[in-house]
Amino acid sequence: MSTGSRVVLFDLFGVIALQQRPGALAEMAAECHAPADAFTEAYWALRPPYDAAQQSAPQYWAAVLRQLSRPADTGTTEKLRLADIDSWSRVDERMVAYVQSLRSRARVAVLSNIPADHADAFSAAQPWLHGLDHVALSGRIKVAKPDPAAFQHCVGAMRATPPDFLFIDDREENVRAAQALGMAGHVFTGLDALVKAVDVWLPTSTTSPCRA
Repeated sequence: MSTGSRVVLFDLFGVIALQQRPGALAEMAAECHAPADAFTEAYWALRPPYDAAQQSAPQYWAAVLRQLSRPADTGTTEKLRLADIDSWSRVDERMVAYVQSLRSRARVAVLSNIPADHADAFSAAQPWLHGLDHVALSGRIKVAKPDPAAFQHCVGAMRATPPDFLFIDDREENVRAAQALGMAGHVFTGLDALVKAVDVWLPTSTTSPCRA
């Protein structure tokens, strides 16, 4: 049952923030003298515990390098960590402006899979995040999408119920997970389609959001 509040809950990367910079994984592979395809496979296969704060950055990078049979010295792991953070640092300024504009109509929050050290760097570089109603980053809340607990964290933090939420993500499996809990969902493909979906979902009579 809805509380009558409206919460638009955004993913970050692939929605507001841009996807990883093209060529970044190949550059990181070259840094540790590993084949690009093998590096990419290890990078993603070992990522979930790092995203959910079950591993530190040094532990994650040491695991990646071990899988590649490369030495996991401190200098290499730190270079990879910093290059990785930089590769995820870009945002879509049009989306940032749209997200900010929605705050006159609804409460606006973010739920993103991002390791803790990435979260610290991204938050410091993107001050607009601090103006939102809630920011849930997996490395800080210690659970990652599509785990239902990630969405339940947002429900509790916003003092709302699942039907109060419209969740927006570029990954269909994450949208399905939100919908399974009772949230409305939209698979992001671009700003124009998103604007239409939000306008349909938000009551036309809404003039100001209900703040918890």
